[in-house]
Amino acid sequence: MRRSVAGIVHRNGRFLVGHRLPGGDMGERWEFPGGKVDGDESPEEALRREFDEEMGIPVRVGGMIGSAEFEHGGKARHLLAYEVDIPGLEGVVPVEHSEFAWATLDEIRKLDFVDSDLLLLDSIARRYAQ
Repeated sequence: MRRSVAGIVHRNGRFLVGHRLPGGDMGERWEFPGGKVDGDESPEEALRREFDEEMGIPVRVGGMIGSAEFEHGGKARHLLAYEVDIPGLEGVVPVEHSEFAWATLDEIRKLDFVDSDLLLLDSIARRYAQ
């Protein structure tokens, strides 16, 4: 089963989300930063690589928040969400996104968000309950 990772960056009740560039079946939708786990890399290694490739910043990967299984292109997928700490977004030039934004969980539910990432919202809400 193909694995993907989502990096959950939380600050002051808001979460970092990216707006995908046009193209593909998920183009111009919002998502949590992350991507596919390659070969034998761990989910944590995949997140560090993805944040480096997509934002050019080093990150600290924390604990796992939750996971979800879904189907994409007729194939079963497993999505893992981890806490991620970033130094900041100053000077970050988006590579695979047109922009980044900070959004509450309620705001995320109203965005045109990637379906697989929406499956993580209950786990995220439990982790960050006030």
